[in-house]
Amino acid sequence: MSGARAAAAGGFTGVCCLPDTDPPIHSKSEVEYVINKAKGGLVDIFPIGAISRSCNGDDITEMHDMNNAGAVAFSDGINRTVKAGLMERALFYVKPFRGAVFSYPDEESISEKGHLNEGEVSIRLGLNGIPDLSEELVVMRDIHLAEYTGSRIHFLCLSTEGGLNLVRRAKEKGLKVTASIPPHVLSMDETSVESFDTNYKTLPPLRDKKTAESLARGVKDGIIDSIASFHLPQNEEAKKVEFDLAAFGTTALETTFSLAWQALQHHLSPDDIVRKLAVNPREIVGQTPPVIREEEEANLTVFNEKAEWKLEEDKIQSKSKNTPLIDLPLQGKVLGIVNKSQTNLPV
Repeated sequence: MSGARAAAAGGFTGVCCLPDTDPPIHSKSEVEYVINKAKGGLVDIFPIGAISRSCNGDDITEMHDMNNAGAVAFSDGINRTVKAGLMERALFYVKPFRGAVFSYPDEESISEKGHLNEGEVSIRLGLNGIPDLSEELVVMRDIHLAEYTGSRIHFLCLSTEGGLNLVRRAKEKGLKVTASIPPHVLSMDETSVESFDTNYKTLPPLRDKKTAESLARGVKDGIIDSIASFHLPQNEEAKKVEFDLAAFGTTALETTFSLAWQALQHHLSPDDIVRKLAVNPREIVGQTPPVIREEEEANLTVFNEKAEWKLEEDKIQSKSKNTPLIDLPLQGKVLGIVNKSQTNLPV
């Protein structure tokens, strides 16, 4: 599995996979298949079950069965048509077993014609923008639903200051709300899109510099609980087209640590960054974080935060190479991982 190899190269000993795959993870059969397929591999794979059949936003799935089969959370991935009623039912369904629902906050009816952040750059380039409002509306709605149901909601990949502030206020009220952020919205900004390089067409979109700085402070303050790669590979044909026709997404597993370190090294210690990458994500999905202790099975990542390196295209482990970081200088290098008595560390 190229995804597992890419995860290992990026320093991940475990990853969650979203359910909007082909076929989708929408029943206990698919959950069991993913778990069995990954069994014995270097990287642990934790399947997230779908909220709706085929992630289409209509018929709710048998979430209890998937939970018993090993699903660690529930989401429709980046499907942006999850209606309020379906989200409410999902939050009620997971409450008895203390499950979590993952929400990708984007109101499609507002963002569907956008290609990048709505702002000065979108105006200058003459391209339709994606406003902050499309994220903030869904964050506001789902916080209200989490409060109403008394259940847990996790926001996948916040990217706006408004969304951040909504989560901040929800936490101050004591609601069961957590949030993650992808490293690209911390380490890059919308000016990169001026090159019309379609590899900068990401989800969520790159915002302005002020927003990136606010989000970094949100990570430091604990409003953002975790850093997620949001690995969204695309084939070459989906990217080698005009910017407005290109698909969203970037490969990210192999560069997540470097981008997170570069963006946050002046805000957080290495220990804190590791907590955001490896400890908090496991706690959010109900997994016990590994510990380094005598007689415990080793589950660890070896890295050098001071090392400088370049991502070489022919060494990318993901099948897709859609990243703007090829041959660019990066700081913070993963040397390898150890897990389940296996390693990819160089001998």
